[in-house]
Amino acid sequence: MCGTLSLSKRKAVFLDRDGVINKRPPRADYVKKWEEFEFLPGAVEGLQLLSRNNYDIYLVSNQPGIVRGAMTKEDLDDVQRKLDEELAKYNVKLAGVYFCLHNWDDGCDCRKPKPGLLFQAAREHNLDLSKVVFVGDDERDTEAGEAAGTVNVFMNSNENLLEVLKANIKEI
Repeated sequence: MCGTLSLSKRKAVFLDRDGVINKRPPRADYVKKWEEFEFLPGAVEGLQLLSRNNYDIYLVSNQPGIVRGAMTKEDLDDVQRKLDEELAKYNVKLAGVYFCLHNWDDGCDCRKPKPGLLFQAAREHNLDLSKVVFVGDDERDTEAGEAAGTVNVFMNSNENLLEVLKANIKEI
């Protein structure tokens, strides 16, 4: 007997975190506590726009600060919990959060530019990756999206999430 996979008809978007939602920390540094998290202009408004238009929003981010000793898993979890609480004030709820905690040379399949996190989210939520929009600010995001077959949108440092979404997603 053959089983069939029923892909979700819901609209979905993957977003990188640092540089798309919040200000990117300096090179080789990390957002280690909530006080270091700073929303980029247009980020909250962009997330609200996605929510109002019934998009499932997934965060997909490399976060090697733990393995590099700059922070703990509890620090990352605390930042994420506070981000979720802050977004709830704006009626935004993330459908899923996916972090790669590995270092560059750990050989994992989840650290972007590899597509493992995207495949994991697709499996867990029955997503058709060819219909998922992936917004990132780094070539590694684009490479991961291309490998997974998503619709990729590159966000330059002089753009903001709201502008990028309006310019690249027709249903908004």
